[in-house]
Amino acid sequence: MDQKAAKILLGTFWGSGGWKAAFAPFSGDEFEYAKSKGVMFDPLTITHDEMVQRLHDMHQDDSFKERVISAFLHSLSTKKVYLRSALSSWALTSRMPLHTYGERPALHPNTSSCGDCNFLRLQSDQHYTNVDLNVMNFERMKWGGVRHGWLLYCLMDLELLRLDNDACYEVTPEDQAILVNLLETAQTEDPKDSARSLEKKWKDLFPSSKQERDALLEIWSAAGILAPGEQPRKGKGGSSDFNFAAIWQGDDGYNAEAAQHYFGSYLPQTL
Repeated sequence: MDQKAAKILLGTFWGSGGWKAAFAPFSGDEFEYAKSKGVMFDPLTITHDEMVQRLHDMHQDDSFKERVISAFLHSLSTKKVYLRSALSSWALTSRMPLHTYGERPALHPNTSSCGDCNFLRLQSDQHYTNVDLNVMNFERMKWGGVRHGWLLYCLMDLELLRLDNDACYEVTPEDQAILVNLLETAQTEDPKDSARSLEKKWKDLFPSSKQERDALLEIWSAAGILAPGEQPRKGKGGSSDFNFAAIWQGDDGYNAEAAQHYFGSYLPQTL
């Protein structure tokens, strides 16, 4: 990741007072520099069907899945939060069949009129015209993503990781220790614990801000690692702070099968 380009992107959308009113299309020398480093982009026009094909092609490469996992783990101690959401982007699109937008219309659209995307809780439209990827990449770099359930975000997220061919994502013992602590802390057994409770319990386990921990909760929930169980919900209808993690509660714990699927080679046999 080119640090100058990253600084340009972050400064475009964020200042001392928080969000800036930044609108595409962008121009100027700094934008051109950030664009040359693959950090900022011209407006994108693309169709749902093109995105599905590109995602399908990526999922034919098993080695890329290992890159997604090692990048996620590498981010835990290094605080490179932009490496985290590829895990949820991969997981959310891994069960997506190769399909067209109108092939199976959704009977009860929630996130999309495309039945396949709607079933997977993916937000998608049929056509995208001059959309701004920069704000999504800003959110990815600042917090680890926000729009994890957007098909367009999943595509951008995975393609950016794939293009970063020269990066080496070493998984250290510190990363593995953080992973184990995060999982063990999620096993609270208390049905009154919520995603917000877990975020607070995670505070001292690894270098992070509240917003970064919120993003991690969403990433793990979208990937099925933190998944609602069969138990009756004890909360008050879920948290509006979250989407995928909204109705998780403490006695759901973590999904051991999903954790093994993604992190098995990095976990102790006793976990």
